[in-house]
Amino acid sequence: MEENQEEKQLHLDQRYLRMARIWAENSYCTRRQVGALVVKDKRIISDGYNGTPSGFENVCEDENGLTKPYVLHAEANAITKLARSHNSSEGATIYITASPCIECAKLLIQAGIKRVVYGEKYRLEDGLNLLRKAGIETIYIEA
Repeated sequence: MEENQEEKQLHLDQRYLRMARIWAENSYCTRRQVGALVVKDKRIISDGYNGTPSGFENVCEDENGLTKPYVLHAEANAITKLARSHNSSEGATIYITASPCIECAKLLIQAGIKRVVYGEKYRLEDGLNLLRKAGIETIYIEA
């Protein structure tokens, strides 16, 4: 029996989200490891995981176990990496292991992302609400 387009898209979404979870393993953060993949025309055009900026020590938490204020989120790393490439994220899908915060949601809107697929719900929903207000499709896929 042939899959319909929706089933095909769901299988693709699940596959890319699994890949984002594997990519999250690159993070040195101990509290939470988050991965992101930007996909356009079935090609991964960027990737990111949460961590410190280039040139900083790979330690995300302070001595009290709190995340340092300059740690970049996975989505921010993926979007800024795109800025250094010749690719455009206009109309792309981002796969993130956790739903985006409001700051990352703003970046995704400005980057022209049209779909956000995530696998874990963040405690605050303001990022998702902003994306929906901007007309961006948000899809939760349980692990």
